[in-house]
Amino acid sequence: MSSKSHKNTNTLLQKWRIDFPDNSKKSTIESPPGYLENFPHTDDTAEAYDSTIVTKQGWGIALGPWKQLPMNLFLMYMAGNSISLFPIMMVGMMAYRPVQALLGYREVSSKLTGDQAALQKFSYILANLLGLAMGMYKCHTMGLLPTAQSDWIEFMDQRQSLEFSSGGIALS
Repeated sequence: MSSKSHKNTNTLLQKWRIDFPDNSKKSTIESPPGYLENFPHTDDTAEAYDSTIVTKQGWGIALGPWKQLPMNLFLMYMAGNSISLFPIMMVGMMAYRPVQALLGYREVSSKLTGDQAALQKFSYILANLLGLAMGMYKCHTMGLLPTAQSDWIEFMDQRQSLEFSSGGIALS
């Protein structure tokens, strides 16, 4: 019985045996897809590849504020012109984010390097100034900015409202 079980074990080992190719002979394994044997691995191509990556990352940083502008426009529309807690908070954050980004410009400008760094920095600053202008315009339309003469001079008469309403009660 022992010789029979030994024979079965030998047969199983032969069935699952893997033959590795001899290292001294040329490998018969095919190259993976996309592998080029004669690819030039010089420092020039690596440098060009690195500069392309740096430029792409720089444009990703520089175009970040431009991607926020459509969302800010939508928030301006949704906030309306009423003066209440949530619209004032939304407009305040819309005006605060570009100021915060402009104050942190030194850190961002250190990340923007490469051939197109000047254009990337200009784009970043322009987008943040445009976001700040949008926030200030919304504050102006809501009446939060002191733009009338009566806001600054004490003896000037206040502007009279052309119409007013109150919670469903008729005022005479």
